[in-house]
Amino acid sequence: MNEKKIVRKPKAEAPKRVRLYERFHWTQRVAHALLVLSFSMLAITGLPQKYATAGWAQWMIARFGGIDTTRQIHHVCAIILMLLVTYHILDLGYKIFVKHVQLSMLPGFKDIKDAWQAFMYNIGLSKKKPQMGRYGFEEKAEYWALIWGTVMMAITGFMMWNPITTARVLPGEVIPASKAAHGGEALLAVLAIVVWHMYGVHIKRFNKSMFTGKQTEDEMLHEHPLELADIKAGVAERVQEPRKLRKRQVIYWPIAGVLAIAMLLGIYGFVNGEKTAIKTVLPISNPVPIYLPQTPTPAPTVTFSEGPLTWDGSIGGLLTTKCSSCHATGLASKGLDLTSYASAMKGASTGAVIVPGDAAASLLIQIQSAGGHPGQLSQTEITRLKDWIAAGAPEK
Repeated sequence: MNEKKIVRKPKAEAPKRVRLYERFHWTQRVAHALLVLSFSMLAITGLPQKYATAGWAQWMIARFGGIDTTRQIHHVCAIILMLLVTYHILDLGYKIFVKHVQLSMLPGFKDIKDAWQAFMYNIGLSKKKPQMGRYGFEEKAEYWALIWGTVMMAITGFMMWNPITTARVLPGEVIPASKAAHGGEALLAVLAIVVWHMYGVHIKRFNKSMFTGKQTEDEMLHEHPLELADIKAGVAERVQEPRKLRKRQVIYWPIAGVLAIAMLLGIYGFVNGEKTAIKTVLPISNPVPIYLPQTPTPAPTVTFSEGPLTWDGSIGGLLTTKCSSCHATGLASKGLDLTSYASAMKGASTGAVIVPGDAAASLLIQIQSAGGHPGQLSQTEITRLKDWIAAGAPEK
């Protein structure tokens, strides 16, 4: 009698549980997502304006609905970025003052050694990779580059957004200079993100922590071994005594409230410092109404093509001769007086007509270029007027 041998299959081993470590709080991930959105749209709408004569730039501007819409989108994204900076400052203050977190993003001598060690490892002269903590030297460099770039873009952006206000304090030449610096810094920032950040974070080794908020133990061991060691040793976070924590919160919140109000008022002033050409220039379908006498007084056939390219040198005489019949003290049509430098820069009742450094955005140039104005300038005179405005509209 044959007995059947029963073969027992070994039980399948339970899958090994992967331990996860929290790296970014959900508030940090939301702030990062908004930063990516605002930065991307600023680049997409800003670079076509920098290279406005290129075919691809004109195609992109047309896709956005024209230059006015492109600039408005650019401005909205700039506001979002400024609000993110406000939040980051307040959040950073809370972490430092209330929670007493370690300032792990500050650069130090170890970062210099790590950078050298990484260089030697990458060229094959060292077999040992640098050991990183919470943030490595590359992440610190990117963070402080972002801080520097944001400050630079904010200063130059304010000068272009509020050219009249700027020209009251600084020479008009700073406006075209700020335009050049703004565009150059924008190009540098885009290249840094595409070449450095994208490769180091998403191509060389895809890092999902900014999306999930967590990293596995293998990922931590590979990228942040010193932080992993601190976590396992229980020294990664400082133990907070609830009573002291509450006491610091009571002190911080009123200060944070005052700072928030001050920074929000600063953003409001940034945005509404003065009216821009977008707000002051009426659509072509609704032209600016002008006074047309039944028998127009012929303007003297005098040109001011010679003399220094300043208001006192030639421009003031040109505008006084050609425009004073309608735009003089007591007769100023639309509140525009062109008989003095101060009144001309003040503009009309609808806003500025001369934007130092930007002839295309100046209402005076737009009206004259359209032709048919009672005080119509010749093409040579319009060109000279454009050159004066492009030079910053200097007085003396």
